[in-house]
Amino acid sequence: MSVRIDGEKSDEVPVRFGQVRRMLRGPRPERVPGLVGTACTFLGVFDIAAGVFPRFRHSRMHAVAEVLPGALGPFAAAMAICAGVLLLLLAHGLKRRKQRAWMATVVLLPVGAVGQFVYRNSLVGALLSLALLALLLRHRRQFAALPDPRGRWKALANFALLGSGSVALGMVIVSSHPGKVVGRPGLFDRLQHVLYGLVGFEGPVDYAGRVSWTVGYSLGSLGLLTAVTTLYLALRPENPAARLTHEDETRLRELLRRHGGRDSLGHFALRRDKGVIFSPTGKAAVCYRVVSGVMLASGDPIGDVEAWPGAIERFMEHARVHSWTPAVMGCSETGGEVWTRETGLDALELGDEAVVEVGDFTLSGRAMRNVRQMVKRIERNGYETRVLRVADLCPEELERIQQAAADWRGTDTERGFSMALGRIGDPADGDCVIATAHKADEGDEPGPYADLKAVLHFVPWGPDGMSLDLMRRDRSADPGMNELLIVTALQAAPGLGVKRVSLNFAMFRSALARGERLGAGPVLRGWRGLLVFLSRWFQIESLYKFNAKFRPDWEPRFLIFRNTRDLPRIGFAAMQAEGFVTLALPRPFARRSGGGRARPCTHLSAAPVPEREPQPA
Repeated sequence: MSVRIDGEKSDEVPVRFGQVRRMLRGPRPERVPGLVGTACTFLGVFDIAAGVFPRFRHSRMHAVAEVLPGALGPFAAAMAICAGVLLLLLAHGLKRRKQRAWMATVVLLPVGAVGQFVYRNSLVGALLSLALLALLLRHRRQFAALPDPRGRWKALANFALLGSGSVALGMVIVSSHPGKVVGRPGLFDRLQHVLYGLVGFEGPVDYAGRVSWTVGYSLGSLGLLTAVTTLYLALRPENPAARLTHEDETRLRELLRRHGGRDSLGHFALRRDKGVIFSPTGKAAVCYRVVSGVMLASGDPIGDVEAWPGAIERFMEHARVHSWTPAVMGCSETGGEVWTRETGLDALELGDEAVVEVGDFTLSGRAMRNVRQMVKRIERNGYETRVLRVADLCPEELERIQQAAADWRGTDTERGFSMALGRIGDPADGDCVIATAHKADEGDEPGPYADLKAVLHFVPWGPDGMSLDLMRRDRSADPGMNELLIVTALQAAPGLGVKRVSLNFAMFRSALARGERLGAGPVLRGWRGLLVFLSRWFQIESLYKFNAKFRPDWEPRFLIFRNTRDLPRIGFAAMQAEGFVTLALPRPFARRSGGGRARPCTHLSAAPVPEREPQPA
């Protein structure tokens, strides 16, 4: 279609009826939460600026600041600052379609509108507030997301963050009236004035005129806001994160018994810090954890492939109801195809999983010379190995292994999520396999773990496979403990009825392999160079080279995501879930984990100490 300009047809201004309809309708409903959240952010910034900086309130921007919600009567500065802080706090919740953020904003905007009209006789300000209110009411169905999992410890975090922000903003308020300050108070005097003002007392800094009232009300309002929000978070009922119940674990174990041979990561769904969603028929399930607003699943769904769509549909509905970002880490190619087909999500290849066929494994041949020589050298040094099911270990030996694995973790942070079970020696995991290396100490006094020097833990992979969970070793032991125990486990596998063993995950393995081949292009070589550079801090190249020693088959693993804009957020959440980034209370306030059980090892050091979990991008 073309429009007519001055009565003549013109082909230079094409207009489509769909575009006209969209312009008349206004913003799409799904975009309203983002627009409202952005509007609240700008309103909050303007309100804070209007309340803090006198020159801003009396400049050419005064006409704009006058109509913003929050500047009311004789308490204009204090009300503007509090309204601005509240709007900034509510903006993120509105963007995520949170119902409680919508309710709080709906209550706040009429108050601002009444104040604008009654105290300032500002019809424009009242209309601006009511327009935003009308937009919220019209699209109220868009704001139906339920609250995130929470605990009362967030009250302490709120007090620390909002309290420090109030102190910083208070310093700006106290210093924003240089022409009205009596005398020349120093930095310590200003800080003391802020701290006194936040709790409602008058500080050592004095001002001429009515500025002291403005500063006092502003500081007192910030302190009251910090106290009220902290008290609310401390007294509200807890809504803890989902955890695997005994009933859920029993149902999952039954699904794994029937279909566990499909995915090598299936047994890791039994981590007890995950939640689970079952399909309507109960024949399939998706296990997940919510981290920083990301609903993060790992591996393929558990159970019958025919029932996977039902579990996936419930997973996506659960994410939509809570306004969480859905993502899946480490699913197989089959799982990725089902996820993308059923949800419309996108897929990105993360790397490859190393799988060794026990029947094809041998130490003979030139390709295995380095591993063969290393194993023989360690054996000549007096090391002995054992490979047993957990159920076959005596309680004393199992307790010693648990304690050693916990003490050899290497880091204070628990790591592991998608490819780590998070425990060792649990009575319910009697079919897990533990490989240990032993050597008697040369001194008279035995070590705290007797002759134990290294531990490998495997979880079941169906009836005829096992999947590597963790590696732990005494740092004083000879190099090559991991190679020794993997070879020993592969050689002992036929006696355990195991035909295939899943080893470590190699991040971006295909890029590293193709980038070092003859004839690789500049882009591929540059990408490989970047990965090698990042390997100084993350085990990318070292894990690939370690896995390649055992001549495995490579099985690709994928990341499922909604759109590319979500990738940074998903990557950060994955790093939190895997334990590379910790946002928790200081150690005096943190809960101690019980049982002295081993944590999954992801020690990042210069030496190639391979781990079971994938490294987040």
